[in-house]
Amino acid sequence: MSDDQPPSRNGLGKPGWLRQLFWRLGSRPRDREELAQVLDELSGSGVLDAQELGMIRGVLEVSESQVRDIMIPRSQMVVLDRDDEPQKMLEVINASGHSRFPVIGEDRDEVIGVLLAKDLLRFFAENAEGRFDIRECLRPAVFIPESKRLNTMLKDFRVSHNHMAIVVDEYGGVSGLLTIEDVLEEIVGEIGDEHDIEEDVEIVRESPRRFLVKGYTKVWDFNDYFGSNFLDEEFDTVAGMIMHELGRLPRRGEVLKLGEMELRIVRADRRRVETVQVTLAEDHVETPGDSA
Repeated sequence: MSDDQPPSRNGLGKPGWLRQLFWRLGSRPRDREELAQVLDELSGSGVLDAQELGMIRGVLEVSESQVRDIMIPRSQMVVLDRDDEPQKMLEVINASGHSRFPVIGEDRDEVIGVLLAKDLLRFFAENAEGRFDIRECLRPAVFIPESKRLNTMLKDFRVSHNHMAIVVDEYGGVSGLLTIEDVLEEIVGEIGDEHDIEEDVEIVRESPRRFLVKGYTKVWDFNDYFGSNFLDEEFDTVAGMIMHELGRLPRRGEVLKLGEMELRIVRADRRRVETVQVTLAEDHVETPGDSA
């Protein structure tokens, strides 16, 4: 193939889009830093749209990032206790909205397996009066080091068909967990789920005491809806309020208590807070939003 002809999309070697891109540029970047500069130059040029550029940058970040960079920290893991009654486990599952849960023994360093929500639901559907033995439903837990590369982890997830891994530190203690969704979102951005809110809606009631709130909701709109009186002199949005209280960008799953409210970060990345779940105290007397 001559140098003045575009490479075949079906050729071997680099992916077709990347070979086409290098051909258009007339040269190949010598390292990742040069490639990043090329991508910056391509922004707005029309060669690749914003979504495609974002995914390419995501691939580069994944190849350079480690599990510790995006894992859900130990303190924010939603876990099930092997000694809890099935009804209590069901309450945890229902409140979290997750589908897989680490099951612990004496403490969070003793992860004895993973329970799929559907296995517990099957028990209630088929044999709710019988005795639930969690050991019969546990799936093996996968343990990985904090230093493992994300691109390697993604390959492992695909080969093993596991969707969750428990992250351990150099001493063998549990430091967090990672899911395949966490890794994929580093490449493609946030993946939609049941916690998504319609574009033109900022606050959605999930239950009498639980609500979903978009991170960019203005603090005064939040106060007006919930009858709260959070000051907004140093921040404009709910996301800004949370970061102000914590002094940093929170991670997905993190919980913050403000007055009579519990705020759990439902969706977030390393740049912003997308969605927050607000749970009111049981003795909260006002009905939010009714006067709105």
